[in-house]
Order: sequence, then structure tokens, then C-alpha cells
Amino acid sequence: MSGHSHIGVVGGGAFGTALACLARRAGREVTLWSRDPAISKAIATERKNDIYLPGIPLEAGIAAAPDLGALAGCDALLLVCPAQAVRALAEKLPGEQPVVICAKGIEAGSGLLMHEVLAEVQPRRRIALLSGPSFAEEAVRGLPTAISIATVDPNLGRELAATLASGAFRPYWTHDVLGVALGGAVKNVLAIAAGIVEGRGLGANAAAALVTRGFAEMARLGQAMGAELETLTGLSGLGDLALTCYGPLSRNRSLGAALGKGVSLAKYMEGRRQVVEGEATAPAVLRRAARQNIEMPICTAVDAILHKGADLDDAIRALLARPLRREGE
Repeated sequence: MSGHSHIGVVGGGAFGTALACLARRAGREVTLWSRDPAISKAIATERKNDIYLPGIPLEAGIAAAPDLGALAGCDALLLVCPAQAVRALAEKLPGEQPVVICAKGIEAGSGLLMHEVLAEVQPRRRIALLSGPSFAEEAVRGLPTAISIATVDPNLGRELAATLASGAFRPYWTHDVLGVALGGAVKNVLAIAAGIVEGRGLGANAAAALVTRGFAEMARLGQAMGAELETLTGLSGLGDLALTCYGPLSRNRSLGAALGKGVSLAKYMEGRRQVVEGEATAPAVLRRAARQNIEMPICTAVDAILHKGADLDDAIRALLARPLRREGE
């Protein structure tokens, strides 16, 4: 991948737009495809994305792809779409270049992590994951942002990091694809729980306890599946968990806060274009956990509140009534 490499971005949401701008700042040729052609056209010609990044001037020189086929000649593709859309888009990706998955979640129907979905659809592709604590609005404004790039091929990891690094945007590479994929999925579910704690007015002590005990759930499942603890305590695990549980721009935390104040899921989602990943990921995480015989009480409570009609206060009481045990069990 040379210094003049051509990056294709699949997805015109907030993060796809931000990554396109960062790649331009790094001196790359960038072509962006959006399922809404009006978005890619506005990015290319007016340097704005009023739907997903209102009021933020974008980098010049991002080309709009009329269709996915226009990305065939790119040196790498960034797949920046909701987790539940990865399969359908992966089936249509042109060319044979590496694909960097920037979606965080678990496929609802199959229980597969994002790299497992792509490997199933396109088994010959080289795959990388990009994840970590990275609100699009801050990254595109040039604020310091550090992320993980996971790929089994260390040379590809190094190349991608060098290709995307610009200014205060710092990619670190790792070989632990599973750990990065899992951290990015589970943290969204836990962020909904953090929002519920906030919306219910349960206090800062409860919020800190929830993040800590939630991380223990993530680490237990991850290690049982073969992820490395070093990854789970890194940017794409604990780092992203902290951001998503405490950051005011977190969509998952905002949903939880609304639920905590008594707003229904259906009412909250009315008229929103942006996906709240943790909502679909919650039951999928629990299915993976059941396969490993791992208990995840906080994720279980979130799923019960979202999808099983559980009363908020009953779910919280059930968590507080769990048997006392040694910390670490």
C-alpha cells in the first residue's frame, strides 16, 4: 500500500464521513459510497454532511462513488455501516482488496461477530477491524483519538495504520481480531445499562460499579472465547467501554438514559436515522455467552428490559439481590 493509496469508504454516516476526512488528511485519494446518493454528493461537492455531522466543514477532495462497483480499484475498503447491514453489503463489495470492518456488533440472526460474517461471505478477503474510543464528531474535528486496527497479518496492520494516521488520529495494530470484535460489541450493551443507571438517578457510585462489573462480564466471555486480556483492557475494550458509558455523544448511553426516565424503546427510536447498536446486540451477546456457559447478569438485565418487557426497577433489584461472592468470580 503506497503513500498515494486509494481508500474506498462504504457508508456515509457520521463515522464513515469522519474516516473519509481523516484519510484525506493523511494524503490519500478517497472515494465514498453512501446508500443515500444525496449524502455522498453533498460530501463531495459541498463539503458537508448535514444529516450525520451537521455544522462541521469536511475535507475537500472526497469523491462520490455512483455505485459500489466504482470502488473496485481502491487499495483498501473501509466498511462503515451498522452491524446488521454488514452481510448484505459484504456480498456486494467489488474487487479483492483488504476490507477494514468499522462496524461494532454481533449479527442478530447468526450470532457471528463482524469478521466472522465477512469471512463467511468473502472467504478469500484479507480482513481487518477498526475499533476503539472514537466519537466521529471529535475525530473529524482533529481532537486526539487513538484506535485499534486488528488483523492476523501484522504487515497489513502496519500498512493500514500508516495509511490512516494523520495529526492526532493514532491507529495501533494488534493481531487479536476476536478480542477487538468482542469488545466493540459488548461495550454497546453495557453502555445502555450505564445510561439506565444515570436516567434512574442511581448515582456515581452505581455508575462506577456498573462499568467495573460490566467489564468483568466482557473479559469473562472474551477469555472463554480465546481473546487476550491485554486486548480487552486496551483501546477497543476498556477504552471504548469507558467512552461509551460516560461520553455525552454515546447513542447507546442516551437510549439507556431515556429508558431510565421511563421512555419506551419504540418511542425513543421514533424518527431516528442512526442505529443504536446495543439494542440488537444484547440478545446476540447472550447467545454467545450461553454457548460458553458464561453468566452475564448486566447484559441479561439489559436484554430483559429491551426485549422481554421486564420492569426497570425489578431488573435493578434482581441485580442487587444476586448472591454475594468473592470479587473476580
